[in-house]
Amino acid sequence: MHFFDYKGKNFYAEGVSVERIVKEVGTPVYIYSKKTLTRHFQAYDQAFAAVPHLICYSIKANSNLAVLKTFAQEGSGFDIVSGGELFRAKKAGADTRKIVFSGVGKREDEIEFALKSNILMFNVESPQEMRAIDKIAKRLRKKAGVSIRVNPNVDPKTHPYISTGLKKNKFGIETEDAFREYVYAKRSLKNVVPMGIDCHIGSQITQITPFIDALKKTTDLLARLRAEGLDIKYIDMGGGLGITYDKEEPPHPSKYGEAVIRGTKGLGVTLIFEPGRSMVGNAGILATKVVYTKKGSEKNFVIVDAAMNDLARPSLYGSYHAIKAVKANSKAEITADVVGPICESGDFLAKDRLIPEVKAGDALAVMSAGAYGFSMSSNYNTRPRAAEVMVNGKEFSVVRKREVLSDLIRGEQAAPARKAPKAGRKGAK
Repeated sequence: MHFFDYKGKNFYAEGVSVERIVKEVGTPVYIYSKKTLTRHFQAYDQAFAAVPHLICYSIKANSNLAVLKTFAQEGSGFDIVSGGELFRAKKAGADTRKIVFSGVGKREDEIEFALKSNILMFNVESPQEMRAIDKIAKRLRKKAGVSIRVNPNVDPKTHPYISTGLKKNKFGIETEDAFREYVYAKRSLKNVVPMGIDCHIGSQITQITPFIDALKKTTDLLARLRAEGLDIKYIDMGGGLGITYDKEEPPHPSKYGEAVIRGTKGLGVTLIFEPGRSMVGNAGILATKVVYTKKGSEKNFVIVDAAMNDLARPSLYGSYHAIKAVKANSKAEITADVVGPICESGDFLAKDRLIPEVKAGDALAVMSAGAYGFSMSSNYNTRPRAAEVMVNGKEFSVVRKREVLSDLIRGEQAAPARKAPKAGRKGAK
């Protein structure tokens, strides 16, 4: 559930009209609902209230400090995939003992930063990484908590770009190899402490069955590891629960919770979850303004000031985002492509979409844009990135200023011209 809806003809974010935000802040602008963020965190927290658990919001979905601070104040932990995300989490007031570090390519400096920050554990994705963590921990005279991200070869039935639990994916270690790596770590690596099993199979999953299939393989591995004397305290189920963009009907966290609690009964573990999209996806919209409309021989085009550099998902995944009029002045509808100003045919927010008839100057709300919206945005075509706004009840705050032209060249400088060598004197040796 989210708190974006019409009041009469005006589209609102909680108690603030989107039209007001557009007038005061401009477009394109990302708008987040704090009430939706807290509701989504609480839905997960309550779903697992009966068992020891830790909700670690996946920062990559949306890393704005105001979003992170909202979750930190609710007691959330965080799932990070870079040193930069760890830096952001700490700036937002995160408890570092509730941070897990995922990702296939952790650099030495990132591992060191995490160890010095006393994070809970690393989700290890290769044998070489395990040895690197052990070496760095030894140098720092620390013990590193680790879990291995086990690749269970379970099909999550989602977009291939966001599937992560199959043998052909780059993530994790296959189950038998993971078993051997756990045993080796316990016997031979003195500065890592195997304490969990991690299993993340993908994103935007709309059925419970793939999660339970993966969980069964994880608990089988748990039994084998405990038989080898490993003290495994955590099962990390990753994230991946989907949201409604169009007609999807993903399970509520409470139904997911019931199934997982049933599947882990009596194991004596703390469950870790890393939701991202399902926490922030429907908690944010992208407001954009119509620049021009154009009628072609085969298509209608609505050209807006938001583009693929602002919201990459439609171009990257062919994903669907509902589009609503910020002010519902017309009952007439048209079928059109909603496109941006980028010099690419792939620059679109919607194709062949039935939308309200609009004119230049009208504002539109692109729905379900809170996840992988701003966090994947870029300066392609040398376009300043959008502003971000947080709504809280009847008030709103700009939580990221819109970039200006000078921001686009910050840190750049022209290479100094090479001086031509002085010509030697005639006859000089």
